[in-house]
Amino acid sequence: MTAHESAHEITANVAFGKVSAAAAIEAALKRIADGNARLGAFTDVSAERARRRAAAIDQARAAGKPLGPLAGVPFAVKNLFDIEGLTTRAGSKINRDNPPAVRDATAISRLEAAGAILVGACTMDEYAYGFTGENAHDGPSRNPHDLTRMTGGSSGGPAAAVAGGMVPISIGSDTNGSIRVPASLCGIYGLKPTYGRLSRAGAFPFVASFDTIGPFTRNVRDLAAVYDALQGHDPSDPVCAPPDNTPIAPRLDDGIRHLRIALADGYFLAGATPEVRSAIEDVARALGVTRQVV
Repeated sequence: MTAHESAHEITANVAFGKVSAAAAIEAALKRIADGNARLGAFTDVSAERARRRAAAIDQARAAGKPLGPLAGVPFAVKNLFDIEGLTTRAGSKINRDNPPAVRDATAISRLEAAGAILVGACTMDEYAYGFTGENAHDGPSRNPHDLTRMTGGSSGGPAAAVAGGMVPISIGSDTNGSIRVPASLCGIYGLKPTYGRLSRAGAFPFVASFDTIGPFTRNVRDLAAVYDALQGHDPSDPVCAPPDNTPIAPRLDDGIRHLRIALADGYFLAGATPEVRSAIEDVARALGVTRQVV
């Protein structure tokens, strides 16, 4: 098992008996132990919980029971998600005096129902109010590509955990760029879904009228699989709309031919450097964007 093995590779190997869920988790825990001092990605590691969950998945496979679409895949969450038995920090100092959470956040429950295995909670800007990934109490999360540079935030720890190969999946939150910024700076995939599409129940709020949650992964196929596992109405979140729960993963091969992609220019490019303009034009050409005056 390599540090950059994808979620779908791990699930396939577990399903076919090439590797046990227990081995996949031990490998992830070792990567966290070896790399966290360098990257500052994790604040809490739930090793024993992860081992119990992995053992249950291996027992289910041995008994011939069906496994979930993310069976054996280690994942982490931003430390604003409730984890049963742990205090929800939300990156703050004063929250550490609160009692432990009595149940998991909906996002964690849904991923574990799909077979994924929680291995811990990750650093973040305090109360999700920041774009750097620096935290006065837990220290900064560091960009795995260059330790002298920031991850971006506020979901900096979850992004560092994925970009640094500790886990193939993590979950963050986004109110004003807190998934999109660290995904961009760390060179991985992040998804800020439509507001109300995924349940935020059990996630510490920042601005309830804007908050969303979403995944980080190292490839689009894993991103779609996690998004599908997180879908579904949740009455515990008052803005979680009853969606149609249409799986996205089967549509990945459709390409972008049915999408209309706009390029915002004018004011949005007025202050851009030549290098930024060139990069934007390269992306626009690759996506087939045509300029149209309306």
